Formats: sequence, structure tokens, C-alpha cells
Amino acid sequence: MTSRKAPFPTKAEIVAFVQEHDVPVHKREIARAFHIHDAEDKRRLKALLKELQADGKIGRDAGKRVAPPEALPAVMVLTVVAVDLDGETIAVPTNWRKEGAPPRIVVMPDRRGHAGLTEGDRLLARLSRQDDRFYEARVIRKLDRPRSNRVIGVIRARGRRAVLQPADKRDDREYPVPDSRLAGAEDGDIVAAELHRARGGPPDVEVVEVLGRADDPRSISLIAIATAGIPVEFPPAAVEQAEQARPPTLGKREDLRQIPLVTIDGADARDFDDAVHATPDDDPGNEGGWKLLVAIADVSSYVDPDSPLDREAFRRGNSVYFPDRVVPMLPEALSNGLCSLVPGEDRACLAVRITIDATGQIRDHRFTRGLMRSAARLTYEQVQAAVDGGPDDLTGPLLGPVLEPLFGAYRALDTARLKRGTLDLEIPERTVAFDDHGWISGFAERQRLDSHKLIEEFMIAANVAAARALIERRTGTLFRVHDAPDRAKLMALKEFLAPYGYTIALGQVIRPRMFAQVLKQAAGRPEAPAVSELILRAQAQARYEPENIGHFGLALPAYCHFTSPIRRYADLVVHRGLVRALGLGDGGLTEREEARLEETGEHVSTTERTAASAERDAMDRYVSAYLSGHVGEAFQARISSVTRFGLFVSVEPSGADGLIPISTLPDDFYDHDERAHALVGRRWGRIYRLGARLEVVLVEADPITGSSLFKLARGQKDEGASGGLEAEDLPSQRERRPRRDTRRDSGPDRSRGRSGKRR
Repeated sequence: MTSRKAPFPTKAEIVAFVQEHDVPVHKREIARAFHIHDAEDKRRLKALLKELQADGKIGRDAGKRVAPPEALPAVMVLTVVAVDLDGETIAVPTNWRKEGAPPRIVVMPDRRGHAGLTEGDRLLARLSRQDDRFYEARVIRKLDRPRSNRVIGVIRARGRRAVLQPADKRDDREYPVPDSRLAGAEDGDIVAAELHRARGGPPDVEVVEVLGRADDPRSISLIAIATAGIPVEFPPAAVEQAEQARPPTLGKREDLRQIPLVTIDGADARDFDDAVHATPDDDPGNEGGWKLLVAIADVSSYVDPDSPLDREAFRRGNSVYFPDRVVPMLPEALSNGLCSLVPGEDRACLAVRITIDATGQIRDHRFTRGLMRSAARLTYEQVQAAVDGGPDDLTGPLLGPVLEPLFGAYRALDTARLKRGTLDLEIPERTVAFDDHGWISGFAERQRLDSHKLIEEFMIAANVAAARALIERRTGTLFRVHDAPDRAKLMALKEFLAPYGYTIALGQVIRPRMFAQVLKQAAGRPEAPAVSELILRAQAQARYEPENIGHFGLALPAYCHFTSPIRRYADLVVHRGLVRALGLGDGGLTEREEARLEETGEHVSTTERTAASAERDAMDRYVSAYLSGHVGEAFQARISSVTRFGLFVSVEPSGADGLIPISTLPDDFYDHDERAHALVGRRWGRIYRLGARLEVVLVEADPITGSSLFKLARGQKDEGASGGLEAEDLPSQRERRPRRDTRRDSGPDRSRGRSGKRR
């Protein structure tokens, strides 16, 4: 008896089959699906596919696979363009040349959390088509830098063989390491290794350097440093140049040594690059006004353009600060020596005298190259205690002549800040205490003192004066620019805030004042943390550019970084511009430097992001190491981000971030409501919304990758809607109605320094 031949598919059936697949399909997959086996029917199918392509019903990718007519290929190069309000990474095809906007592409993370990408990153990704205008992408590899074969990881013993466990949370593979390639590394050693990739087989792994032990807290920063590719060792020529530098002499400098300038920093500050002083203005025409003096280390007098020191400082771009060490931009002979404004020592400085009126408005400014001698190295806590009535032996004699005038000038500057309506996001900042062995012993929330704000406002005034001076003299420089928020993000923010009773008027001009009003209204309410976080996410990223577009967050028409040339190359560029523009001597900005300002701005913006990422990664690993001893314990947490693949939570009191995978939520099919920033269960109507408080249980904490996984604690299944009003179109907890579908989803610029200073 002969078997019946399957009917040949129609055009409509083939198109429907192609549309159902989230990736392009090969002709043989279509043939297999419709039971096409003999040669004649295969030729007929080939002809039919050509007809459908000619009719525009299907398309073909580079590998001749079949896809919907406008579908993207299965693998392509993407560029990250944004991180949306939910924290999801959005990308577009790098070489998009078609008419109209590209489809929405969300870069999916690995199982441990975020994709770890920022705006401008390029990546090779595998795409999964969800519908005509939406794709999910999974990273194959980043393309920001030339592909490196160097991997940082930990050697693990697996029976009689050794494997390399990568420290990169995006790489969950383990690479076998032959005994002959271990270079003496043992189980638990953190190593740098070279992957010699072999076609058709696993890579050949060779250990090239042992960095430390996984159980040694000092190794945590080393992982972050090595993974980020941050240079540690200085070239000998740069070190030699720094060590040959000599203390300054007065020469043509203005003598500022009799003025009691003081530095005010965190107790753990490692370099001191700014000093301040203030006196009341005795000008009868400026009643209630103040005279400020801000002195900054004159790094430009030691670092000549295009010298070995300069080239290395440019390469690094900035200093990087970790809990146990600093990777400085300049060698120690300068960063902690001649350029650090330590008390009682003559130091070269570039200083600005600023006159402000009683309302904090700048009336005039004058820059000078001087020689100063710091009167005292003070901490924020010391200064605050002194003005609050508890001076110590050091601050007591300085209280009347130095500290009280500083606070008087600060109050005037603060008046100007309030009038401008700056964006002040009081995001809680946690401090970490370490034990004698270098491990975390506890957490606390950093106090936000008036002494912190005083230094911030003095530095802002100096930065504004520098920007104005360079604009007035038409000298090229690097501005610190911060654009207004993207309107699409603002629309999403407006929709989220509406059910809570907040309104945002999106007129022609967006001003930071409107966010300040919302923050003031939210203060003390349950949803306040979520409101602050979403406003922060809606902001553009600050950067360095030679073209001035103003600083939105500070509500300033012109702003640059002038106050930290020890640790930021952008500030050194500004110093050189001022020296040249004002005729202050040698070390001014060269024509070659001016011609390269755009390139320099892009470079230092990138190194700034790299440093910030490395600092976060190190702290994540420290926190994960702390949490690793608490697996199975319950913690209070708040939902800090809602994505289609799960909930990110911030755990109290550590501030640790971790993921609750959607697959671990109570059994249901969860829709991601982007407008409400919530996951909503179709069957039971459970709602897990941004800002909601939960009790969670720690499932996993990996100190090597710095990632943590959580699950909901028992009894928390229905508590996700706490923490604020529900969106208008979401079912309330009281109105849950079961459904048949039981499937489960698968799936500003307040750049603070090491001491909390805002620049």
C-alpha cells in the first residue's frame, strides 16, 4: 500500500509559515515542514519562493534564508542608541539605510542581569523577530574595541582538569585549560589568559598572568581594572618626567600664600586639587556681596603638551577610584605630590577671583597664576561640626575668619541655584565599611551635608567663570555639555506620572524646574524613589564637546570642567585654554590641540564611561562577596527596574542590585506594560510595578562576576502592587479574574568625585 503524498503548500501557507518564525528560515526547513521530499516538488518550491520574492511577499537575507520582506537578518551589527526608562538597552542596525525608522531592537541580557552596554557601543548580535517592528537581540560579542583574545577569569578545578571561569557576567562558558598552559596557576587563582581560537573546536587557553586569589579582597579591584582594560603601569618616560618636576618658585606668579585657603574633602580623599576662601565684599555698590577665591592645582605647569606625561594622561583620560586603590591619571610624584594642595607647602595654582552679589549672581571674575600655601586640610564632617557648634582644635581658630565667610558666600550661591531651578536628584548614596581584612562589614547612607553643597557651589561658580572667560576670548575648549531630555522619554515619563497625580507640561522649551516641582511634590510619598529614578533615566548623558550647547541639569548656558586637572584630562585642556587666552605664561593650548578638540572630547567622554563602569563593577563584586555568605536569607527590597525578562530589585541596606527572573514569578503569563513600568499577570492579575517594596530571598551571589539572583519570599506573591497608585488601565488587586491562558513568559550631570563633589 503506497503512502499518501502531502498536498503541496499554497503561497499563503508559505507566507504564514515564514511570518510565524522569529528568525529567517532556510528553504530546506520549509520543505521539511510541508513534507516536500522528491526532486520535482523541491524544484517547484524553489520557483514558488522566487515568485513570492518578486511579488514582495517574502525577502532573502545574505545567507539566502527566507524572511518577511522587511525582516532584519538573523545576525547583524547593532549600535546602542539609548537605555529606556525601564533600563532596557535599545539598539538600531549600524548601517541602516532604508527609508523610515528602523524597528525597535531590545538587547537582551544574560540570565544574571543587564546587558552591560551604554550609548554608542557597537555589537554583533543574533536577532529574534517578535513582530514586524520589534526584535530581541542577544549579544555575540562587543565591537567597541578590536576583538581581544584576552580573558580575565578564575581557574577552577573540575576533577582532574582545570577550567577558566570568565569574570565577565555576559560569558557563561567555561574554557578548558591544559596543564601545560596553566603557568603555575592553581584552583582559585584570578588570571589573565589568551584564547587562541581554533576553527571547529574549543579555544586553546593559555594563562599569561596570575593577578591574585579569588578569596583575597584586594583582587576584586584587579578584576575590574583588567576587564575594563584600564592601564595601570606608567611608561618609564612619563614617570621620569614626573619625578624630575621641581617645587614652584614665585617668579611671575601672584603670591597668594598669605590668604588662608583651605581644602575640604572626604575623609578618604587621596588627592587635593582645589582650595577655597571667601570674604564679604567691601564695595558699597555690592551690599551683601562676596569675594570668592578658588585655587586649583596648576597641572599645566608640569605637563607639557605632547610630552610623555601628556600622552599617557590623554590615554587614561581620568583617574579611576576603587575602594582599595586609585588608578591615577598622573604618576604619584604629581598626583599625590607637587600637584596635591597639601597644607603648609608651596604649590603652583591657577586661581580665579569671583565677585558675587547678595543673590549669588556672578558680577565679575579674574584668573591668575599664583603660588599658594594651604592653611588646612579639612573634612566635610569637621567643617559641618564646626559651624554647627562643635569645632575641634583644627577648625576652632578657622571658624570665624575662614569657615563662617565660606558659608555666607555659599548661602548666596545657593540662592542663585534655587532661582535657576536646577535639577537636584537626591538619589541615596551609600557608604561601605570594610573590616581589617578588606571585606565589607556594613553599609550606611551617606549624609548630605551643607559642607558638601558648599564645595559643589564654589566649584560650579569657578567652572562657569572659566567657560565665560574662554567664550569671551573666543578660545577653543572642551565644554561640559548636558542636552535637554529626549521628548520620547519625557512622554513615557509623563504617562507614568499621570496616575500618581503629577503633571509635566511639555511645551516648546523643557526646563529642569519642572522636574524640581515634581520631586518636591513627591517628597515623602511611597513612590518618591521610583519618581526620582525615572526622572534620572529620562536625562541625557553629559559629555565633553568643543561646541557649547549649555548644561541642562545645572540650568547654565555655558559650563566647563576646570576644578580637577589632577584627575580629569578635560580640565587640563581647559587650563591650557585659559593660559593661552589670558596670556598667563607657558603651557597654553597649542594649535594642534585646538584642531583635535572634537576627537579629544569623544575620547575623554569614553574613558569617563569606562571608569564609571569599572568602579560600579568593582563595587558589585564587593557587594556580591558580602552577600555570598547570606544565600537563602530574606531581605527587604524595592523594584528598581521592570523589564520583559524580569524584575531588578535594590536590596536594603546594601543597595545591591539583583534580578528576579520572570520564570520564578508566580505561575502566569506576564505582559510587560511599558507605560506603567509593570509586569501584569494575564491569569491572576498580579502586578509588579516599579518602586514596589518586596521581601526577597537571595538565591545566588557570585563575587567573580558581581551578579546576584533573587526570588520572591513566601507570602510575597501578591504584594508587588504596593508602593504607589496603580495605572488607570491595570486591574486592581481586588478585581482579579482568572483567565484561561496559564503560560509563563520566557523570557544629570551630578558627576561626583571620590569625595562626593559635584562638578
